[in-house]
Amino acid sequence: MLDDPEIEAKPLNGQKWYEIDNIQDLNIAESIFMPDEDEKVKLFERRFGGYWRYPGMLDFCYLVNPFFPPERLKDEIRANFDSLLENYPSGMEVNALLAAKNFKVRKENIIPGNGAAELIKSLMENIITGRTGFIRPTFEEYPNRYSENESVIFDSSSLNYKYSADDVINFFGDKDISSLIIVNPDNPSGNYIDKTGILKLIAWSAENKCRLILDESFADFSDEPDNSMIKQQILDSNPNLFIVKSISKSYGVPGLRLGVLASGDKEIISSIKKDVAIWNINSFAEFFMQIFEKYRNDYNSALVNFRSEREYFIKALESINGLRVLPSQANFVMAEIKHESSLTSGELVKRLLSGHNILIKNLSGKTGGNYIRLAIRDHRDNDILLNALREEFTARI
Repeated sequence: MLDDPEIEAKPLNGQKWYEIDNIQDLNIAESIFMPDEDEKVKLFERRFGGYWRYPGMLDFCYLVNPFFPPERLKDEIRANFDSLLENYPSGMEVNALLAAKNFKVRKENIIPGNGAAELIKSLMENIITGRTGFIRPTFEEYPNRYSENESVIFDSSSLNYKYSADDVINFFGDKDISSLIIVNPDNPSGNYIDKTGILKLIAWSAENKCRLILDESFADFSDEPDNSMIKQQILDSNPNLFIVKSISKSYGVPGLRLGVLASGDKEIISSIKKDVAIWNINSFAEFFMQIFEKYRNDYNSALVNFRSEREYFIKALESINGLRVLPSQANFVMAEIKHESSLTSGELVKRLLSGHNILIKNLSGKTGGNYIRLAIRDHRDNDILLNALREEFTARI
């Protein structure tokens, strides 16, 4: 065989390559080697994750906590890997108890979900009825799950994507809505309504017999302490309030698919528990909820580190000619590409993907303007993105 080999070595000098052993490998390779850059971006965006399959790619599109979980927590999961893999998870009753323990509420008032997306789907398709208020742009899972004819839209672009509780009340005050969706901080703008403002919205919605759906998936990243509305006293006093929280985003474990929905309306919580699958949470996610309390101090420290990194990241972005950065209290930043750069958001996405192996979010479809959204990762990755942005904008200005 050595005398007559059928294969030979091919030296590579920076060329792209990918090993293809099966149909899934072929699917990935087709996106890597797609010559049409517009189509290439579409292929990546349609994957909705799984970018760990792409060697060296930095994903600044999807949003997680870059400083949690710690290695000790991951080591504990690894140590229990065989048991978690080979056994069924507990049913809803046990997992609701675990969620209740972590958020210090009664199990009748909370339901864990296979990510927040599962709970949003059940809530929007089975519980929410009548004219419903949305603030746009926002997390599209909410309006996409609801009738367009019954949707009342507050376009925050009129306020430069920065709005307060009073702005929301003034807009929806005469709209005769039966439900209102608030994502706080909002996605993609990063706009934040403080705790006083949220309590004002809760009181206003109760007075107007309006259900308030509050998504606080990014609230832990804000500078304001103790701002969560998942508190037993608040739930008991406001049965019209429904709080959604994505554990995947806040706690840096999107692969586990975890989220919770809390409310003082026990009947609706019970009906949603019946609507989702009895084993909607896998064993790894259940185990995470079981052990998290031991790592709460690590989580709080991670949030402190994150806020420091966000401050650095935003200041660095503001120093780049050609970008206008919006204030953010989330783990991402929305920025406008200025006209003088002669660069569109779509072009920047293509240049970063093809030239730097970096994926960012193009917001032109959400905003109608020249905007992008950048996730905030750890310091090393953030500097790689910042250098790539400086390179691209320096070439244009």
